[in-house]
Amino acid sequence: MAQVLEFKLPDLGEGLTEAEIVRWLVAVGDVVAIDQPVVEVETAKAMVEVPCPYGGVVTARYGEEGTELPVGAPLLTVAVGASESATGSGTGTETASLGNGAGPAETSGNVLVGYGTGAPAARRRRLRPAASPVASVAPAVVVDPAPAPAPMQAPAPAPDSASDRSGPVPVISPLVRRLARQNGLDLRALAGSGRDGLILRCDVELAIERIEQAAQAPAPAPTPAVNGTSGASAAGAVTERVPLRGVRGAVADKLSRSRREIPEATCWVDADATELMAARTAANAAGGPKISLIALLARICTAALARFPELNSTVDTEAREIVRLRDVHLGFAAQTDRGLVVPVVRDAQSRSAESLSAEFARLTEAGRSGTLTPGDLTGGTFTLNNYGVFGVDGSTPIINHPEAAMLGIGRIVAKPWVHRGELAVRQVVQLSLTFDHRVCDGGTAGGFLRYVADCVEQPAVLLRTL
Repeated sequence: MAQVLEFKLPDLGEGLTEAEIVRWLVAVGDVVAIDQPVVEVETAKAMVEVPCPYGGVVTARYGEEGTELPVGAPLLTVAVGASESATGSGTGTETASLGNGAGPAETSGNVLVGYGTGAPAARRRRLRPAASPVASVAPAVVVDPAPAPAPMQAPAPAPDSASDRSGPVPVISPLVRRLARQNGLDLRALAGSGRDGLILRCDVELAIERIEQAAQAPAPAPTPAVNGTSGASAAGAVTERVPLRGVRGAVADKLSRSRREIPEATCWVDADATELMAARTAANAAGGPKISLIALLARICTAALARFPELNSTVDTEAREIVRLRDVHLGFAAQTDRGLVVPVVRDAQSRSAESLSAEFARLTEAGRSGTLTPGDLTGGTFTLNNYGVFGVDGSTPIINHPEAAMLGIGRIVAKPWVHRGELAVRQVVQLSLTFDHRVCDGGTAGGFLRYVADCVEQPAVLLRTL
C-alpha cells in the first residue's frame, strides 16, 4: 500500500521564516532516495539544498521557481512504497503530512531543523481511491485529487510574514491572511475591530474597498512645468520599487534592530602599519602558506579580546545581564553580488595566522559563489570590518546584532608621519572601534583600540601574547 507523504519547507535555522525557490532538482514522477536534495532555495542568508527525508516517487510539487514560501508550507508529496502499490489494483493510498514528525515510513535521522525521525509521528488520514490517475501524478500512484493540498501559486511578498519577525499580527483566520495577501494589504497597518484588536475579515474588506476607491479617484492635474522641467520630475518621480527581501531584507531588519537596541559609540586612532606590512612580506618570502593581511589583523584582534573580554560579549535584555563569551567566533564583512554578508571564522582565538588565512579564503570564495550555509553566517561574537578595500579611511559602522563591538580597518596609504623624531613617508591606517556602551566604558574601548594599534605599529608586541 503506497503512503503519500507531504514534505513541508523545514525550519532552516536562525529564525528564518521564509525561503525562495531557486531551482527544482526533481520533477513529478521522479524516484527520490532518502536524504536526496530535491530543491534549492535561497533564504535571507544563504543558498541551501533541501534534502527530503523520504524515499519514493514524487507525486506533486508546490510552488514555481521564484516563489517565496513560508516555513511550514508544502514543498512536495512523495509516495512511499509506490512500486509495491503499483502491482495491486484498487489499493487504497494513505497520505501523511511531514511537519515535525516523520510518520511511520522509513525516513532519515539526519535532517534539517524542524523535521525528522525524532519527532512525534505526523497525523494521517485515509483517502478514497481515485477513479482514474491524475495527469500530474506519477503513474503507479493512485491519489484522490480533491483532498490533496492545492499547489501554491506564486504570491506577492506576504506582508504578514514579514511582520512575524518583529511581532505577531493580531489575526487568527488563515482566510483573512490569504485575503490580505492576495490584495497586497499590509496587516500591520490595520486596527482590528475584534476583541483585543483582533483583525476580522470585515476589517480587511473595508481596507480593500478604501484602496479601490482611492485608485478610482481622478488623478490630479499635472503641475505646470517649471524651467522646462515637468512637475513630476521636479518632485522626484518614482522610477522603481525594490522589495526588501532576501539578503537585502535580512540586512535591513538586523541593522534596524541593532540601531534600535544598542547604544553604540565609536573611537578611532591612526596607526603606522609600515612594520606590520614588512613583517607580512618577510613571512611570505620565507615560503609556506601565504598569510593574508586580514589574517594578521584577526590574530591581533583575538589577542586584544583576550586582554579585554568585555568586548566579546552580548547583552541579555530580558535578564538584564551581560553575557561574556569564552570563544571568539570572528565575523568579517564581505561584499558580494548578492549583497553584504558576514561569514564567521569559528574558534578564531585558537587558530594560527596560516589557519586564519585559509579559512578567510574559503569563506570569501563561498560568499562569492553563493554557497555559504546558514552555519557559515551565524554565531559570530565579534566582527572585523575591512572597509579599506573600498578606498576609504574611516567609518562609523552599525554593530552586527547581537554582538557588542566591531573593529574597522581603513585603507593603508602612504602619508607623512613623524617617525623617530623625523618626518617620513609611512604606511598609515585608521583603526576604529564601534562598541556597545552597555558592556563597557570608554576606558576599556580605548584600551582595546590602543593595544590593537600598538600591535600594528610594532608586531613584536603581539609575540608576548603568543
